[in-house]
Amino acid sequence: MKQKNTFSKIIGWVITVIIPFIVLMLSIRLMMTPLFARIEYSMPGFPLDPYGFSTEDRLKWSEPSINYLVNSEDISYLADLAFDNGEPIYNARELSHMEDVKNLVTLMRYVLAGGMILLLILSIVLVLMKNKSMVQKAFFRGGWAVFVLIGTILLFVALSFNQLFTWFHQLFFSSGTWLFYTSDTLIRLFPLRFWRDAFIFVGLLSLIMAGSVIILNRRKRKQEPND
Repeated sequence: MKQKNTFSKIIGWVITVIIPFIVLMLSIRLMMTPLFARIEYSMPGFPLDPYGFSTEDRLKWSEPSINYLVNSEDISYLADLAFDNGEPIYNARELSHMEDVKNLVTLMRYVLAGGMILLLILSIVLVLMKNKSMVQKAFFRGGWAVFVLIGTILLFVALSFNQLFTWFHQLFFSSGTWLFYTSDTLIRLFPLRFWRDAFIFVGLLSLIMAGSVIILNRRKRKQEPND
């Protein structure tokens, strides 16, 4: 019995640990849509493009750029895009970075799917072990873990988003491959303000999900006898 309880607690803590990452990755995936860009471009104070892109231009070119990250197309999907004068909208350096970003997003999607499957399996195992309350406790703790993780991220956003943005790129991309001129299309479509708001959106969406998890499992825990 003691070994069974220990095993249940280990599974419960594994669930608790993976929940914040699942919630964060799910929020990122929900953010990565042309709809977010459309809303962002209409936000008050969003910086104008000093090189002449109108809002309509940004909407036109941002949609395929975002779609590329989550579809099954290769880089020719972006490389074939051209302005009216025939010049490609992205240069070779930008295309290389977009390939890197797509690889990272694809990996995230696989990890997200795997994490959700693992979460389901572990939860079913605990239920089959007649330890449903451990599942609820694990989700309850996981919800609060999301608050800690997102709270930390949002604190960095408020204190020094530029530094956070730099750390993020240094962590996931090769040195220098993510730096561009202000005249490059990627910067014109997605200035720093876009990414700051994206971080905030992901954070707030994650907190909403976490709050729902906490509320649902808090209510259920009150209906369950203590372990």
